[in-house]
Amino acid sequence: MRYKSMREWLDILEDMGKLKHVKKAVSIEHEIAAVGKKACGRYAIMFDNPKGSNIPIVTGLTGSRDFFSKALNVPVSELASHFEKAQTNPRECKIIEKHLSPVKEVITKDVDLGKLPIPVHHEKDSGPYITAGLLIAKNPETGERNVSIHRLQVTDKNHLGILMLPRHLMHYYRLAEKKNQPLEIAIAIGLDPIAMLSSQALTPLGQDEFCIASALYGEPMELVKCETVDIEVPAHAEIILEGVILPNVRELEGPFGEYPKYYGPRGKREYIELTCMTTRKDPIFQTIVPATDEHLLLGGIPREGGILQLVKNAVPTTTAVHLTPGGTGRYHLVIQMEKKNEGEAKNAMFAAFGSSQEIKHVVVVDRDVDIFNPVEVNWAIATRCQAARDVMIISGACGNKLDPSTKDGLSDKMGIDATVPLGEPEGKFEKIRIPNEENIDLEDYIEG
Repeated sequence: MRYKSMREWLDILEDMGKLKHVKKAVSIEHEIAAVGKKACGRYAIMFDNPKGSNIPIVTGLTGSRDFFSKALNVPVSELASHFEKAQTNPRECKIIEKHLSPVKEVITKDVDLGKLPIPVHHEKDSGPYITAGLLIAKNPETGERNVSIHRLQVTDKNHLGILMLPRHLMHYYRLAEKKNQPLEIAIAIGLDPIAMLSSQALTPLGQDEFCIASALYGEPMELVKCETVDIEVPAHAEIILEGVILPNVRELEGPFGEYPKYYGPRGKREYIELTCMTTRKDPIFQTIVPATDEHLLLGGIPREGGILQLVKNAVPTTTAVHLTPGGTGRYHLVIQMEKKNEGEAKNAMFAAFGSSQEIKHVVVVDRDVDIFNPVEVNWAIATRCQAARDVMIISGACGNKLDPSTKDGLSDKMGIDATVPLGEPEGKFEKIRIPNEENIDLEDYIEG
């Protein structure tokens, strides 16, 4: 792999002409988020002079599928299958010594979050939020590592509010809390696309996301031990925050502008106390503007890899899956398959719904439909689907609490079979085409 840190990825973006610097002083309250949102998908942005801080801020490091394609060195169409392969074939990580770890250049146990340029993103956010921090924790009973991303609200100089959904971290925390013990955690900020992507994998409980990163790097990911907690963290990160999630403590957190493009509500939630901060000598702070393409793709592409694996287990003729941007990279899934038997589309739907509780609507199409083209998917629904025959609705399933249309996470699910029925006369559903159309360059025919 050509890079193993955010800085090396920034150099690649610079060489591509995809990293732009903002030299003027920019406010960390709303202005950085606004500029980052405007640029997302076109450029990564480095704010060299955020107001009130001498620490630069970067955002938009992977704002399009083309960026991820470059980061993983595979075509856009193969992102999900490439991630699936790494998830199926993880590799061990490597623990390196402290003196070889850039993130250990500065160590302080007097944590002051006010020294970091943590942005306020949206109008009604309750304050500054860390949005690009990988939270690392261990199962308190087995020691198995888990890596995930959570919204982290700055409460004071060394405390953070956290939203935990009912996933692996919540399970680990509940195990510790039952014993009235804190759960040790660390938060890594300033990482490359592979480390970030791996944290979002749909894995069984106990599978280490950093081992998926090792498979994607093609070599062991380098980790280093923390100072105050028994956690290993990325050695090439910009910033590490160490601490604990306190047992039996709840504090107000939110509202916060979330990926469905609505505000996640305010509520009493778990509370982190920080015990140490380690950084590079000249750290760069990374933020993700919520609900931008960077945010949606970061969650969507790894999920596609996990979903593809599970759906292929149920229906081996499945060829590709796509979580659509209009479905917030979570709720709407398109499955492409080469159907051999009637009923396979429905089996694929059941597998997809079982793979992730967030999935709400599934459309299954044939191989002649480009699943990344919403016009083609809508065309398949319009011309190959009859509602009474091909639409399946499941009521009262477990969904995502951040979807405001649910009732505290209780959600209906819908599957649409937009594949061609088997046994139809030859040619009835054949797509029209113009010979050699794909080789025509319009500029060769237009003058002036």
